[in-house]
Amino acid sequence: MTTPSSSGAPRGGPPLTEDGAEDLLRCICFKTGPPRTVGAELEWLVHDLRDPRLSVSPGRLAAAIDALRAVPLTAALTFEPGGQLELSSLPAASLMECLDSLAADLVAVRSALAPFGLGLGGYGVDPWRTPRARVLREPRYDAMERVFDRVGPAGRTMMRESASVQVCLDAGVDAPGPLDYRRRWRLAHLLGAVLVAVFANSAVHGGRRTGWRSTRQSLWTDLDPARALAPAADGDPRGEWAAHVLDTPVMCVRSAAGPWAVPEGLTFREWLRTGRPRAADAEDLRYHMTTLFPPVRPRGHLELRMIDAQPGPDGWMIPVAVATALFDDPVAAESAERAVAPLAALAGRDPAPRNPLWRTAARDGLGHPALHAAALDLFGSALDALPRIGATAGVVGAVASFHDRYVARGACPADESLEMAS
Repeated sequence: MTTPSSSGAPRGGPPLTEDGAEDLLRCICFKTGPPRTVGAELEWLVHDLRDPRLSVSPGRLAAAIDALRAVPLTAALTFEPGGQLELSSLPAASLMECLDSLAADLVAVRSALAPFGLGLGGYGVDPWRTPRARVLREPRYDAMERVFDRVGPAGRTMMRESASVQVCLDAGVDAPGPLDYRRRWRLAHLLGAVLVAVFANSAVHGGRRTGWRSTRQSLWTDLDPARALAPAADGDPRGEWAAHVLDTPVMCVRSAAGPWAVPEGLTFREWLRTGRPRAADAEDLRYHMTTLFPPVRPRGHLELRMIDAQPGPDGWMIPVAVATALFDDPVAAESAERAVAPLAALAGRDPAPRNPLWRTAARDGLGHPALHAAALDLFGSALDALPRIGATAGVVGAVASFHDRYVARGACPADESLEMAS
């Protein structure tokens, strides 16, 4: 969720027109070309190594954060409002470069946390403690909390107690074929639901079963009427996304001094047309896009945001490898489209993640027959494709083991959490 400009004050550029905003959105959100780079953003819950049920004091967490900031890392290190740690990789030239770089950084992070008796937990939501206090006091998060509180408690929980694996892949080419950016955009909104189901890992929250395999995804579904929704996935991606961005309410209007304004119901389009409370510029538009949280966010590349944080020190590698293989290998991408095509009927016309397909994936995981059948096909295609995109035998073996442990049985990591909680 964190971005480099997440708390920056406005720069005061020239006023932006509505036509200028639409042109800018069409240019920057889908940058086309052959898929060449891979990235990932890993969020982790920080917990006590001896007993993860214990709360971590703000002072102890602050001391650990100070120590971490001195550790040389390749990835960008940031923190979420509840103290969750996030590593955001640089764009890598290959899957293995991405995995190896993040793995090395995680070794360094864990080594730096260990003297403080702290570790990293790979869960979609905190299974032990709720509520977590908000440890980041920044204008962005003050505004975000006010906006989410208008709807209900889901926003606060998401901000403070959730963690994910986000996979970043190039948008695709502007040409016919399986790597066409339009096809990749449509694929992402069906395949994304299968990724929710396969990697669901948040069935227990605050020591209690929630009734969802992915409680984290259920939170994203409920936190805001528009901010977490996808636009229509069957039209022109550039046009649909531009309209969605402009017609979504503004979370905040930044100011150089004093608290940021938090308007209610003011869309960015209305802000442009009225010029109130002040004229909006291109930086305001770019910032506004960072306050939209659809399951697939186009940022020049495609940011897949629907995957729960995974168990084990290296479990995060599995969804990164599977998603990269299914999107970037042309043969696997063709197979993936065929595998998820039957899911369109279950999805219906409502946008993700509020349609029946996504809700079923979050609630039932691979317990739904159609999702299980798609997952079996998708993992078969991914396992075939991984050697073609340069995955090592170790990564291929890890994906195969995940398939045997979960997918083949119609299970997901959340099912093991349910067994432990019973």
